[in-house]
Amino acid sequence: MENWRIKLSLFLNYFVFAILLNSVGTVILQVQNNFGVSEGAASTLEAFKDLSIAIASFLIASYVVRIGYKRCMLIALGIVSAMTLMMPMLPAFWAVKLLFAAVGVSFALIKVSVFATIGIITHSEKEHASFMNFLESVFMVGVLSGYFIFSAFVDDSDKTSTSWFQVYYVLSAMSILAFVLLLSTKLDESKVHTEQSSDLAEDFEKMLSLMARPLVLIFIGSVFLYVLIEQGMMSWLPSFNQKVFNLPSSLSIQMSSILAASIAVGRFAGGFVLKKMHWFKVLSFCIIAAGVLMLLSLQMASGGNSREVTGWADAPLAAYVVPLIGICLAPIYPAINSVILSKLPVTQHAPMSGLIVVFSAIGGTTGSIITGNLFGVFKGQEQIAFYLLLIPIVAILIVLFFFKKETDKIPFEGGGGQE
Repeated sequence: MENWRIKLSLFLNYFVFAILLNSVGTVILQVQNNFGVSEGAASTLEAFKDLSIAIASFLIASYVVRIGYKRCMLIALGIVSAMTLMMPMLPAFWAVKLLFAAVGVSFALIKVSVFATIGIITHSEKEHASFMNFLESVFMVGVLSGYFIFSAFVDDSDKTSTSWFQVYYVLSAMSILAFVLLLSTKLDESKVHTEQSSDLAEDFEKMLSLMARPLVLIFIGSVFLYVLIEQGMMSWLPSFNQKVFNLPSSLSIQMSSILAASIAVGRFAGGFVLKKMHWFKVLSFCIIAAGVLMLLSLQMASGGNSREVTGWADAPLAAYVVPLIGICLAPIYPAINSVILSKLPVTQHAPMSGLIVVFSAIGGTTGSIITGNLFGVFKGQEQIAFYLLLIPIVAILIVLFFFKKETDKIPFEGGGGQE
């Protein structure tokens, strides 16, 4: 397979950051148990993560080409390797905030660099969309793995136990492995370097000027809405499982993995389907199906669960069905990212990737904070918070209609691959 080593490195980088970033739902549950913080206070962890991503992406996206994609990824992996190594020695809420801020800054470097690198190693719009879906499916496998890795360190017999902080030694080892693999992998960035401008201010201005294009503005709206939906569910599903279904903490975390698995399956399948069908037809079907499944599954969950649950076999059916919404939502994010990037020349992929990361982060923070505060408002009826996610689901279908109209006017602009 062409460029197999760099593709493997991109997959591993995304896998590691998937675990770190999406552990926020698990950590939100644990800090409530360990440190007695409120739902609203716990939801600020999403802001520490996502606002760090947004600010860092906005400031550095136009400089990533100059620093180098590979060098940026190595810096990011170095930061998280050091931070995760220190976490078991700092079992406190402030340290968790600091960790997510560091992970956020690092992921900004990773995501901008990875998205821009895809433009170098793919040859067509369909190949770009397909690889993006496979990459995002690996990301969701990382999220899925994270739930089980974290739950293995949770002590159900003592909710105040901070033994789960030991998990960060495992994550540090994984980060170091990803660093070594990337360090030993070649990436030819000459095509991008030869086409870049020589003025830093001009590069930054070009990134801002992208936002003036109607195509980019509509795209930003669709990304914001999608991430609001996904993170609203993903960050609060462990708490939803515990509060609505009365599941133990470790099982609440483990069963949240069904959402990650659903998204992974949906994106993996999307990687094949998008090779054969137009992206708008696929995404329209997915969004409508997501809305229908959301209504049906939350209706099942409305009765809650009054009996004691000790394991997977005892969990109510609704606890399995609610997260299956992820299958329908899955292809949306990578597909729209691929569409916008494949319509731009490779020299604009880094600044465009920066905008993707910025508005994804803002959407994620918004979704998590809104959902967290709704959990506080509707105590005893937390499913209402998830019902309200139907509003952005309807909105994203409308926005994507206009996004299609704009993208149809522009030909494919992606780059080619080199060993």
